[in-house]
Amino acid sequence: MNKKILLLLLLSISTSIIKAQSKFQFIKKAEKEVIQFRLINNLIVFPLRINGKELSFILDTGVRKSILFNLNEKDSLILKNTQKVYIRGLGAGKPVEAIRSKKNEIRIKNVLGFSQEVFVILDDTFKLSSKMGTTIHGIIGHDLLKDVIVRVNYNSKTLTLYDPKAYEQPRCGSCEALDIEFYNNKPFINITISTDSIRKNIPVTMLVDSGGSDAVWMFEGTDKNITTPEKYFVDILGEGLSGTIYGKRSRVSEVKIGKYVLEGPTASFLDTVSTFNARKYTKRNGSIGGGILKRFKVWIDYPNKKLTLKKSSSLSKGFHYNMSGLHVVYNGLELVKEKNDLSTRTSFKTDDTSGNVISFVTSYAYKFKPSFRIESVVKGSPADIVGIEPGDVIKKINGKFGHEYTLESISALFQARPNKKISMVIERGVVDLKYKFYLEPRI
Repeated sequence: MNKKILLLLLLSISTSIIKAQSKFQFIKKAEKEVIQFRLINNLIVFPLRINGKELSFILDTGVRKSILFNLNEKDSLILKNTQKVYIRGLGAGKPVEAIRSKKNEIRIKNVLGFSQEVFVILDDTFKLSSKMGTTIHGIIGHDLLKDVIVRVNYNSKTLTLYDPKAYEQPRCGSCEALDIEFYNNKPFINITISTDSIRKNIPVTMLVDSGGSDAVWMFEGTDKNITTPEKYFVDILGEGLSGTIYGKRSRVSEVKIGKYVLEGPTASFLDTVSTFNARKYTKRNGSIGGGILKRFKVWIDYPNKKLTLKKSSSLSKGFHYNMSGLHVVYNGLELVKEKNDLSTRTSFKTDDTSGNVISFVTSYAYKFKPSFRIESVVKGSPADIVGIEPGDVIKKINGKFGHEYTLESISALFQARPNKKISMVIERGVVDLKYKFYLEPRI
């Protein structure tokens, strides 16, 4: 045999082996796996194992590579074949330093990924765990989704992973199947958006971003019809790899995804500074995130380039946003003194009578409870007008101690009905201050 042909064959075989090893595969004759997830701020948080260590990850269709950004000494994760690199994403800042690690094992029940590459950001730029009130170690997207088909049931909070070789398309007359177009291993779909009564049914190409909490992001200037509505306010939309993402928060009149129509979703309009890298795909006009996706049962099918949607009962529910102007984060644990009332019953009997004596004993115990603080305040918001400041620690909200809330329940409270009264006791330095304001819609 010709040596050149033999060499080519060997290279072909070794390349196939490497590709096979880097895939996620179903083991133990499994054809599907069901994983329970938590829905936090419209984001899908589920457990997986990297090199045997269980971690919490976000399923993010908007990322190409698996990224770790919240490791500490307790995690004791062994990473293999490392080298220093620089990566960047949304945000106006500089690229961030990271470690690129190869040949790692990622496991989700009986779905096993061999020779997986992960990027580790040593400086926790995201501070995502403090913003979500629970430990989040990283995000995973294309590396997993290219090899499996995933059904997301937001109502039951379950992910079902299917082996593409044994998968059958859902028989669903009421479903809408959309073609996915990939750019840089990220999924895009074509939909239409109406920003107002004049600019109706604008065709747009949108990133499907399950790692985004908001309903809609729009990139100003990518189409002559994509302009910010008259009613808006400037807000912090989130954190990207390259820094804080700012935008104008507003609403659009409707979004059409196939036959489904969503009326009045919140929409954030971003300028060229925050989205410089994202605009390299010139067809892109923005993204749809968890605020829309959670209103459907979703099949994410990268192998067949399909996104299938089936409406759920929440499709027609309104789109809400934080009307307080407060961005609250987890502030660690604090010692809280709790009162315990114990009662004891003592029986007695004399010649003339018998009965019981009940004694009440009050004791106190100190327990660690979550604490929350104000990270930022939107200028001109109700909370800003009354004087609440960044750095303030929440002691009470509406008569309830701060540690009795979760970050999610605080967020829900600030998205309640307009004109709802909010009373707060906050700690600033060594003094406690009281504030009252009303939730006022600004868009």
